[in-house]
Amino acid sequence: MNAKRTRLGRVGVWHAALGRISAYSAREAVAEIEELGFGTLWFGEGSATKEALTNAAILLCASRKITVGTGIANIWARDATAMASGSATLAEAFPGRFVLGIGVSHAPLVQARGHDYRRPVAAMTVYLKAMDQAGYDAPTPTHPAPRLLAALRPRMLELARDRADGAHPYFVPVEHTERARGLLGAGRILAPEQAVVLERDPDTARAHAREHMEPYLALPNYANNLRTLGFDDGDLAGGGSDRLVDAIVAWGDVDAIRDRVKAHLEAGADHVAIQPLAPGGRLPLDHLRELAPALLSL
Repeated sequence: MNAKRTRLGRVGVWHAALGRISAYSAREAVAEIEELGFGTLWFGEGSATKEALTNAAILLCASRKITVGTGIANIWARDATAMASGSATLAEAFPGRFVLGIGVSHAPLVQARGHDYRRPVAAMTVYLKAMDQAGYDAPTPTHPAPRLLAALRPRMLELARDRADGAHPYFVPVEHTERARGLLGAGRILAPEQAVVLERDPDTARAHAREHMEPYLALPNYANNLRTLGFDDGDLAGGGSDRLVDAIVAWGDVDAIRDRVKAHLEAGADHVAIQPLAPGGRLPLDHLRELAPALLSL
């Protein structure tokens, strides 16, 4: 498990734009992020984005040493055998450089695919068992890909502890990291995502944060998780109260963002994946250049 933790690095980058921009732009981005020294590059998979495992291959081919992680690959987008063989294919081709993050996604997105979202923890349990039982008639990876679950609430976190290598929570405050570590125990990887805005003006920073947060607050999984952490319906309305915005999105100067990442690490995270926010959802490489020296010293 220590080797699997080490391959992530302490700080990485997560960004949804990597599932939407051209392959040429993505290759340029991963090359620069690798050169800056970040340990892992994460990207998401939506209903209309690039397919996750293919996209991972593009990013791995365009880099030399950075780890690439799916954050997450949707279990409803491919069956368990395809997920297992795709993960093994990438792990064998790029030893020690691929991490498979998988998740159950969200009811509206799953139902739009024609699937039944009821009992997501049970669905993930069956899926993981099927992955473990899938055959693979090709060279076995020397470094099997760590398997992390997009786990927010206790039952999925317990499944991440018992049937996976750990958890990759998204859209969570530091308090969640502390709770998640308690449920996972010391032996599992905990790699939360942390959105950041490199902006000192409170109104401007919170406006960027709310543009990012509003769609997520409409999804029950995220909203219900935040309620368990002490936020109420008033906090969830209108893109988020100032209290909620400040908990979910770290904003301010480099030191303020460094302090938030450090807080996650001190709360039990092995790795923190920062997601730099900018208007229009663009990937602000200039912000990563400014943040890298401070964050990579943690």
